[in-house]
Amino acid sequence: MSKVFSLALTIKDLITEEDTSVIFYDYSFLNDRIEDLVSLFPPTTLHAVAVKANPLTHILTKIKTMGVGSEVASLPELYLAERTGFSPDKIVFDSPSKTRNEIAYALKLGVYVNADSFDELDRIAEILQTVKSQSIIGVRINPQVGSGTIKSTSVSDIISKFGIPLDANKSKLEEYFLKYDWLKSIHVHVGSQGCPVNLILDGIRKVLNFAKELNESFKKKSIEKLIQYFDIGGGLPVSYYADIKSITMRQYQKMLQDNFRDLFNGQFKLITEFGRYIHANTGWVASKVEYVKRESNVNIIMTHVGADLFLRKCYNPEDWHHQITVVDNDGNLKHGTDKNRYIIAGPLCFAGDVIEKDLELPIVAEGDYVLIHDAGAYTLSMWSRHNSRQVPKVIGYNQSNGNFEVIKRRETKEDLFDFWT
Repeated sequence: MSKVFSLALTIKDLITEEDTSVIFYDYSFLNDRIEDLVSLFPPTTLHAVAVKANPLTHILTKIKTMGVGSEVASLPELYLAERTGFSPDKIVFDSPSKTRNEIAYALKLGVYVNADSFDELDRIAEILQTVKSQSIIGVRINPQVGSGTIKSTSVSDIISKFGIPLDANKSKLEEYFLKYDWLKSIHVHVGSQGCPVNLILDGIRKVLNFAKELNESFKKKSIEKLIQYFDIGGGLPVSYYADIKSITMRQYQKMLQDNFRDLFNGQFKLITEFGRYIHANTGWVASKVEYVKRESNVNIIMTHVGADLFLRKCYNPEDWHHQITVVDNDGNLKHGTDKNRYIIAGPLCFAGDVIEKDLELPIVAEGDYVLIHDAGAYTLSMWSRHNSRQVPKVIGYNQSNGNFEVIKRRETKEDLFDFWT
């Protein structure tokens, strides 16, 4: 990162005085992640990368050109995917609160639709009476296998806002699959970051067993009905720590194949919805040090991003972490260790606007930059308007050829006025 940033600083007008913070995305890393994912699963698999993790249209375009799809969780995200050029058969629409108009729009377009409740299935049935659709329609099931270590990102506890709880609804689910011949898919997702892989596997196992039981039941009753699609969601955790290795996609795929051969033998068409795994380690942030407040036992770095960009980290500091590197105003790594530890604080007007505490760093001075690692997912997509801060410039780069491009300009004051008008 320091080498990339140092080179970026030498390119005329790429980083200007007003660019107090800049977000970087590594195209090479993004390509490697997607190529690895595609190579490990059956060629018929639809890999729908979660738009909510990173909605930048330039990034979506790069993803599309690699042959994968997109998972969307709102009508605007669906519109982003559509406008970016994803074909309808490569868009998966998930949301627990779809309106009738949103459902009708998705069905007319022909995207995959995962219903979140029995009521939504009935609503879809009503709409299909007047709308012709090529959509594959599924239902999200809560496997009720428990939560991970981060409660806010766990969605498979006994009670969850997402999906139909499996334990008490097996018979009713079977009735709905029989009632609606267009219902051909099942979706399961236990959560993201903080959910251990064994919990993800438990959720898939429970719902897959149910799907196979239904198919066997239909065959025994000579019912021409099969569940043909199985959506395993995403949720594969990544590491935000330099000294902790996360599970690789290859290791995860082997676990899936060893445990669930039916997902790989053609019985079901497989769908995945990875987001954080694709994006998190792809991005990082360089933010200028404006002041360093030096006290007797601690130093406080005042910088230009905080809870606006790192919303989850600042509001739930015990659940999230980002490695920090310090470079000088030319991008060169700083070395050594200050006698006092550091707090990295953001520019917003509330006390919780702190990115990291109790950090051992080199001596940091005004004009240096802090590099904040692993900021490619659920950061810019969760941007907060508190204090009306301007969205930073976003730069994409390719390590193989050293090319840089601005993929989103820094917001202007006029942009903010228009937003609030």
